[in-house]
Amino acid sequence: MSTVQQEVDERTNLTGSNKFELLLFRLGADAVGDRSELFGINVFKVREIVAMPTITAVAGALPHMLGVVNLRGQVIPVIDLPSVVGCKPKTGLNIMLVTEYARTTQGFAVESVEEIVRLDWSQVLSAEASAVGGMVTSIARLDGDIENTRLAQVLDVEQILRQITPSDGKEVDPNNISKLLLKPGCVILAADDSAVARGLIEQALNAMGAPFIMTKTGKEAWEKLQSIAATAATEGKTMRDKVAMVLTDLEMPEMDGFTLTRNIKQDDRFKFLPVVIHSSLSGSTNEDHVKSVGADAYVAKFVAEELAATIRRVVSN
Repeated sequence: MSTVQQEVDERTNLTGSNKFELLLFRLGADAVGDRSELFGINVFKVREIVAMPTITAVAGALPHMLGVVNLRGQVIPVIDLPSVVGCKPKTGLNIMLVTEYARTTQGFAVESVEEIVRLDWSQVLSAEASAVGGMVTSIARLDGDIENTRLAQVLDVEQILRQITPSDGKEVDPNNISKLLLKPGCVILAADDSAVARGLIEQALNAMGAPFIMTKTGKEAWEKLQSIAATAATEGKTMRDKVAMVLTDLEMPEMDGFTLTRNIKQDDRFKFLPVVIHSSLSGSTNEDHVKSVGADAYVAKFVAEELAATIRRVVSN
């Protein structure tokens, strides 16, 4: 486990060309047999890995919440991840993954940690495209041999946290969001692989009165830009007449947000388009890379008013 922790510390700076690193772990036997499948989470989300500390049970805790731990003075909620996905640990909950995600810190209890693998996002397929839904956002092919490759399920942490700790009130209140006037026929192009995130983004854009096109991966957004450019050319219009800005997540199957942004900013047809990166991956390292690929703004998930204000600022500029 210490070796894996060292790899987390040493390799979270990786934001290479459409590559990322996946921490692999196991949760135990599935509900229909003895198979113990591999699951994964982006290394960027993992702050540290520790042996399971003593957990303090909390009265009236929500389902799947084990309680809280005191980790160097910080009280962190601990989620029973096997129970969330319907697995039963064979050897117990031995490891806690401490994750930082969308302005929150939480621990995920798992059975065991396997390894860290470096992948190209092209090795990761959308779970929706693979007819796998729910709490799995994508499926990663771990080996080069397509016929015999191992597979890992990349968990949709947004969906899991939303299920475990549902919001008490409106996450998007139209009364707190002012309208955005775009040129007739002009849209905002958005990309996010999480169904939960897409739903919240759509609510925010609808509250702004902004027409939009929603895509599920960076590759799909890039292909949509090509299609829009071709349509604009046949109509004698420019991309400025068609697209007001691009809003993109960072972690996405097939093409990540870094690569999508870089492609846009290096293409003479699109380089003037404002790009806002909207991500649960926070921290100075990611924000530095956001600037290096030419993005116009970065906003952490998910505060509708902040997202709306950032969109309004970059579009008006």
